[in-house]
Amino acid sequence: MKVPYFLILVLLVLPVTLAVKYKAMNDAKSYPGGKRFEKEIGIPYTLEIMKDINYFIWDIFQQYNESDRKQVEVATVFIRQYDGAEAITYGEQVNVSALFLQGYQGNLKWEYTSILHHELTHVFQWDGEGKAPVGVVEGVADYIKLVSGFVAALNKKMRHSFSEEYFVELMGKPVAQLWSEYKAKYGNIK
Repeated sequence: MKVPYFLILVLLVLPVTLAVKYKAMNDAKSYPGGKRFEKEIGIPYTLEIMKDINYFIWDIFQQYNESDRKQVEVATVFIRQYDGAEAITYGEQVNVSALFLQGYQGNLKWEYTSILHHELTHVFQWDGEGKAPVGVVEGVADYIKLVSGFVAALNKKMRHSFSEEYFVELMGKPVAQLWSEYKAKYGNIK
């Protein structure tokens, strides 16, 4: 039995019309961090990885049906000039600090991709309509960030030996500093 051409076309186009749209903007182009973003990462990479991360999150959350997913029309990433956290998410908007990108020591593309895994998790995760404890919401986002690459990369490095230097190579910081920063950020959350 032959399937009509029109039906095939509808089936190919339909998922695209129901999909999340992705946008990315560099509002810090004139600042050093925004320039570094353009040189080492860029908008095309951001748009490409946003979709991959979105599908990765849905897979980890086992949200294979649209009815299981949080409704997100447009997920947007902004590179902005601000001081404070490396990134923060409000609703469907992820804001990445150009100041953080400017000063990051290590593989910036790796770190940026990790940040997007964490922040885009906030875009797509459930939070009990704001009732879930912050530590749980952040823990889920950290889990996605770790599962997305760090754990696999660390595991590969540990095949024949172990060194705390692996954390510097992968995260840009010694393990003691990472642990201190983690405790400072999440240690007092109830």
